[in-house]
Amino acid sequence: MAPDAYRLLIQLDAYASRHVDRTLLELVKLRASVLNGCAFCVDMHSADALKAGENAQRLFAVSVWRESRFFTDTERLALELTDAVTRLGEHGVPDELWRRASATWSEKELADLVALIISINALNRLGVTLDMGTERALAKDL
Repeated sequence: MAPDAYRLLIQLDAYASRHVDRTLLELVKLRASVLNGCAFCVDMHSADALKAGENAQRLFAVSVWRESRFFTDTERLALELTDAVTRLGEHGVPDELWRRASATWSEKELADLVALIISINALNRLGVTLDMGTERALAKDL
């Protein structure tokens, strides 16, 4: 990837990461990474979440968040929005979901959350395209 384009992606991620609650941030990044099949990102964001004090049991449940009782209503809404943006269909995010999100977060908070979801999706696609796998993440720990 062109270095300037990559830098812009990282800047978007850094901006969004500064403006979204740390717990939501890690859950959203992990969920999108799981959906996109980015092993490198799943490894990285799981480790980041654990370092930030997240519970391992909740991280294991991110892939089945709809069936899990480990998440608050706000976290569940963020995960649902992550699913909708990541699996963007031809009609976009459902209006009903957008209404609930708008009722939960301020316009700026919602814009920052969407920026985070978009940035992690772009980075996931980069990781999958470049076939980063988990080998690089494991190699640094050996």
